[in-house]
Amino acid sequence: MSLAINKLAYYNYQIMDTFEAGLVLSGPEVKAVKNGGVNLKGSYINIKDDRQAWLVKAHIAPYQPAQLVQRNYDPYQERRLLLNRKELKTLFGKSKEAGITVVPLKVYLKHGLIKLEIGIARGKKKYDKRETIKKRDFERRKRGEINIF
Repeated sequence: MSLAINKLAYYNYQIMDTFEAGLVLSGPEVKAVKNGGVNLKGSYINIKDDRQAWLVKAHIAPYQPAQLVQRNYDPYQERRLLLNRKELKTLFGKSKEAGITVVPLKVYLKHGLIKLEIGIARGKKKYDKRETIKKRDFERRKRGEINIF
């Protein structure tokens, strides 16, 4: 079950490979994410020294019933990602290549745990974005014509 999808990442980037990562969250943050209070727009993954990965600029809204516990809560704070060492080394190596970035794609639940799908991505040029829109419109029209008959 998807809790949040970064649609802008699919529009602005060509996703080459995906990984699944766990998120380190506090208790009220978990409740807020499960209520849909997460926004991945404009966020990215920062990999430090090929040992740790951090989710940067993702907005997790404060959980309202826990306002007393979260007095100095920053919704945009960096959050640590849980990945295997092999995955971290792969992400670190790929992120150092020119034109490659690591972006969060979606947040979802898996067996009661909150997971983040991250992707190794290359930025699209303007003409690539236009072509994506044309293909999507063509597929939509094609499906509509099939449904008519």
